[in-house]
Amino acid sequence: MAKSALLWEPSPERIKQSQMYEFMARAAGRYGFAAEWEALRRWSVDKPEEFWPELLDYVGIEPATPARSVMRGAGMLGTRWFEGMTLNYARHLLRFDDDQDALVFENELDGRARMSRRELRAEVARCAAALRDAGVQSGQRVAGFLPNIPETIIAMLGAVSLGAIWSSCSPDFGVEGVLDRFGQIEPTVLVVTDGYTYGGKRFETLPRVVEMLPQLPSVRKVVVVPYLASTVGPPSATPADISAVRDGVRWRDFLGPTDRPAPPLTFTEVPFDHPLFIMYSSGTTGVPKCIVHGHGGTLLQHMKELMLHTDLRAGERIFYFTTCGWMMWNWLVSGLGVGATLVLFEGNPGYPTMDRLWEMAGRTRLHVFGTSAKYIAACQKADLHPGRDHDLAALRCICSTGSPLSVELFQWVYERVKRDLQLASISGGTDIISCFMLGNPILPVYAGEIQCRGLGMDVQAWDEGGRPVTNQKAELVCCRPFPCQPVSFWNDPDSAKYRAAYFDFYSDTCVWRHGDFIEVTDTGGIIVYGRSDATLNPGGVRIGTAEIYRVVEGMPEIADSIVVGKDTPDGDVEVCLFLVLRPGLTLTTEMAKKIRAAIAEGATRRHVPKHIKQVTAIPYTINGKKVEMAVRRMIHGQDVPNKDALANPDVLEEYRGVV
Repeated sequence: MAKSALLWEPSPERIKQSQMYEFMARAAGRYGFAAEWEALRRWSVDKPEEFWPELLDYVGIEPATPARSVMRGAGMLGTRWFEGMTLNYARHLLRFDDDQDALVFENELDGRARMSRRELRAEVARCAAALRDAGVQSGQRVAGFLPNIPETIIAMLGAVSLGAIWSSCSPDFGVEGVLDRFGQIEPTVLVVTDGYTYGGKRFETLPRVVEMLPQLPSVRKVVVVPYLASTVGPPSATPADISAVRDGVRWRDFLGPTDRPAPPLTFTEVPFDHPLFIMYSSGTTGVPKCIVHGHGGTLLQHMKELMLHTDLRAGERIFYFTTCGWMMWNWLVSGLGVGATLVLFEGNPGYPTMDRLWEMAGRTRLHVFGTSAKYIAACQKADLHPGRDHDLAALRCICSTGSPLSVELFQWVYERVKRDLQLASISGGTDIISCFMLGNPILPVYAGEIQCRGLGMDVQAWDEGGRPVTNQKAELVCCRPFPCQPVSFWNDPDSAKYRAAYFDFYSDTCVWRHGDFIEVTDTGGIIVYGRSDATLNPGGVRIGTAEIYRVVEGMPEIADSIVVGKDTPDGDVEVCLFLVLRPGLTLTTEMAKKIRAAIAEGATRRHVPKHIKQVTAIPYTINGKKVEMAVRRMIHGQDVPNKDALANPDVLEEYRGVV
């Protein structure tokens, strides 16, 4: 492929002032390798017994009990990390106790609130004491059915301070979607909201809570957060009636008043791999997998990514547009452990206008702005000019994830947002609650490429013969163990589900096969072409869906699209493209011809779709990801399980058997 265009290079001063450079120089001096990026990366992969303890020390994690060993055992399924160590994720996040802002909250209706580090510690202490009084013990589950508000962070930290396990999903999930998740993990306490808003509309959630409780017999207490009735929420004359909520109690009654001293804040110190979070796979192809992540691995990985790869510092402000059902919420919250201020936003990012988040970024003086490729594409389509219209002087890093960021969107950011900016396309997943590939403040940015592979992550692209390749599309694998691998899957005592999810693809080699279709370039960057299970294979040639999206979604007539493969009787695959057009437009023969010509020129003739159909909407998960596999099932006349995982499941019927 042609060499990607260079869009940005950090200045020598910026490089030397970065935490990545500081860590690199320190480690190079101690372990005898050259103080340059590739040497640092190779050392982190080849010498994990040196790298991970050095990182632990650098990022300031102070265990209550030191480890007896760094690594014990062998292989990706047999290695145990930092045995003997005890620590607590919440203790590290709450180590700052002063009047600096910990949380700044806004919603789509201009409700605003802020909370200092001292106030956050006090509220977490009250929550932890209330949970303890409710009988919550180490290892039990506390679940949240909540929007992205400060109370969600308080409830999570209160639970994990006790050694309990936190799990959450956003309140736009339907009853079955919640039960598919929480029904498997049997929570003791359920923290819910009375409702939420989206696009200026109110949605009450307590009727769904009442409906689901009979199928959650493990729940002994339901704590109701009055978001709709709060001072920062939409106006409401009276608090919600919770009389129908079994074992229900209002948030403030549960925690106690704020005008009384908080109880002492204590922490249950737990082993490095003690369960911290239970996350969920998308659930669009079956019952969601319950993925368990541990205190130590999550904390160490997040501190590495935030401090080194994102260069986040104490006192800076970081924002990520996310719900509480997406791992980016967990990643964002770990910013407290750096000493950063978290900026939270709840609601529709395009309401009342598409530049709502950019306005907030300027007003709150954000240093790190996190969003999705979908949002950046929507801003491009809306012809926004954030750098001209808002004061983004403080902004130095934009993170984008959720789907591959196209070359054109890379260019749009540098043309319309800011020229002196680290654009960090990042990619990993719920499976590791972090990233395999992400940004790097000491490296350049090339259009369409993720800057680098994460330190300590032995990421390679393997061809169909299991050989590592560069400048070639191939499978993403990770070849050596890393501390943020899942502790386990819930209710998987013999690890059969865990092995099948990541390790059975290459039956003769125990490597993590992630399910992404990628290319490692000569620059050391990564291009992601989409999910392996959605990869098209016309004529036996593998094609990533991102290559088609890049061309199609850059066309002014097209508002959105999805592409899937249809099996043919002779064993081949036909490329099927579904389009949402701009209002007032209809797909014509001439337009279809123009689209096919653009794809042939912008990609290859093999990418040209056999079928092009106009639809009214594209199906997405609640976390904002296109569900190609669900559409593929529908065009083959198959049903889609667990539709509650989708934001707009009703649109699927439009695809049934249409080609």
